[in-house]
Amino acid sequence: MFGTAGAAQISYREAVLGVNPFLGVIFNWLGGLASASCYLPFRGIKRWSWETYWLVQGIFSWILAPILIAAALVPHLYSILHAAPASSLFFSYFWGSMWGFGALTFGLSIRYLGIALGYPIAMGLCTVFGTLMPPIFSGEMGTIVRQRSGQFILLGIGICVVGIIFSGLAGRSKEQELSEEEKKKTVKEFHYGKGLAVSIFAGVMSACFAYGLAAGKPIAQIAQTKLALEHHSGLWQGLPVLVVVMLGGFTTNFFWCLILLVRNRSASQYIGLSALTDPAGSAPSGAVSAVPPPAPTEFPSQSAAAVRAPSVSRLPVSRLIVNYLFAGAAGVIWYFQFFFYSMGQTEMGKYAFSSWTLLMASIIISSTLWGIALHEWRGTSRRTQGLVAIGLVLLVASTVVVGYGNYLQVNGISQPRPASNPRQKLGMAQKLDPPSTPS
Repeated sequence: MFGTAGAAQISYREAVLGVNPFLGVIFNWLGGLASASCYLPFRGIKRWSWETYWLVQGIFSWILAPILIAAALVPHLYSILHAAPASSLFFSYFWGSMWGFGALTFGLSIRYLGIALGYPIAMGLCTVFGTLMPPIFSGEMGTIVRQRSGQFILLGIGICVVGIIFSGLAGRSKEQELSEEEKKKTVKEFHYGKGLAVSIFAGVMSACFAYGLAAGKPIAQIAQTKLALEHHSGLWQGLPVLVVVMLGGFTTNFFWCLILLVRNRSASQYIGLSALTDPAGSAPSGAVSAVPPPAPTEFPSQSAAAVRAPSVSRLPVSRLIVNYLFAGAAGVIWYFQFFFYSMGQTEMGKYAFSSWTLLMASIIISSTLWGIALHEWRGTSRRTQGLVAIGLVLLVASTVVVGYGNYLQVNGISQPRPASNPRQKLGMAQKLDPPSTPS
């Protein structure tokens, strides 16, 4: 597709030597840390409604960062996307748009449950669906189950799920121990029932991101070939896929934010004015957290006089700039979870699907630690804190087991037994190290 076949050819042995599961685990852990941290800048935003700052961060995380970073690291980004199969482009975009619904409702789970509990429940379902569905649909699960390395990876996924269950039990125990007043000191709108419902939906829909990346494999293969020809690192081959998947996610979020901006007449906040539906003398929020769009029944009741007489107070220019900077920072941090994930997936080799488990485990570990730092577990019993500790230990153990499974695969420990006759041995040798083709 680019240049001659001989120039593009890479031997199996070279490809294996280029895989580093340990480095892949590190990249996935960095991605998880970015994901768990991306909501923190929202706390510095003043007097902006959810739809106002969410759209700004979306422009940074799903449009600007993917395109600019991919263009800087991958030569001829446009030609790669132009050469990609239409079906791959479509399904990457489609699953990205489905993931967008998960991104919308995920914030709602944080709103009602807090970081420490909302993340484990949503990420638990996201882990299972996002990790196992791609190899099941591609028909690779049978091979994975038969190989020793694949068995270790599935064991690691199982340990991860058990760790998530313990994290969820810790959250449930917290919900039973604390009074409503104590819960709302750290999570102002804590509601276990609503939070559980939206967390389940968010977890299932968020897994669609993994489906989008699986659909974009042909795009990544074209990028890998182009990077090899230009003598660039193959780590960046997944970045063009992110451009397409995140465009789909942006589409869903953009239209929902647009609806809210019109309905709440809050677009004026972009130039420092209060939303036209704000009660006089008040602002949409003080120091806001990662909250999603409220349902129609969740808007605070407002009198007709308040709607007719909006506040005319302006945000100082310095505060307006700070709001944009915080929203933009949140968006860039959000993007980096998938930037590191795409590199980690490349380094995991044949079992790249296991990267999703590593990312989810890292997200839950990091979010739990942030929950501790933000005092979301303050006032809970030793039993609850013990459940938190067990969940963290199991999640860390799951990443070690998954990494070991990939180590076995890379080192050929779980490869099929050697051929029993010279002809079969010759055939296998040719597959492992095919003869070079003259350029």
